[in-house]
Amino acid sequence: MKPSDYLIPVVIAVIFIYGLVKGTNIFEAFIEGAANGLRVAVKIAPTMLAITMGVGMFKASGALDLLSHFFEPVVTLAGLPREVVPLMLIRPISGTGALAIFKDILAEFHPDSYVGKVASVMQGSTETTFYTIALYYGVTSVKKTRHTLLSAAAGDLTGFIMSALTVGIFLL
Repeated sequence: MKPSDYLIPVVIAVIFIYGLVKGTNIFEAFIEGAANGLRVAVKIAPTMLAITMGVGMFKASGALDLLSHFFEPVVTLAGLPREVVPLMLIRPISGTGALAIFKDILAEFHPDSYVGKVASVMQGSTETTFYTIALYYGVTSVKKTRHTLLSAAAGDLTGFIMSALTVGIFLL
């Protein structure tokens, strides 16, 4: 066995020992935490379902292909390969959808190709911002997002452009 195989049992043992030393009823604390987690899961389920259905409809309707074609000239002008446009459009909305598109990009282009490397860096350096905003603000019932959306979109755009720049400078 590798030393890393012992990590989870050691962490559980440390938590258990810490609870005993502090005099905490460990089982009751676990049950309370599990119940709280279940309440949160039930509260976010409608948001998750709406986002998943929306992304599925967006892809199935052909809107993703239409938007990808529309943004290709701007994206290529910015120095990004046109093949990553669908990833750029879906990544801020859905991690699972972006992963499916990423898989398709790697299947069509080799992972070591320029397009594959840009897609890899893009996948790892950007966030599912609209999903995160919808989820967190939906759960906390925040109505006024102020500058969140603009800041998050600027961060995504920076991540997209920097992924191509980084690959061009360091990985080619």
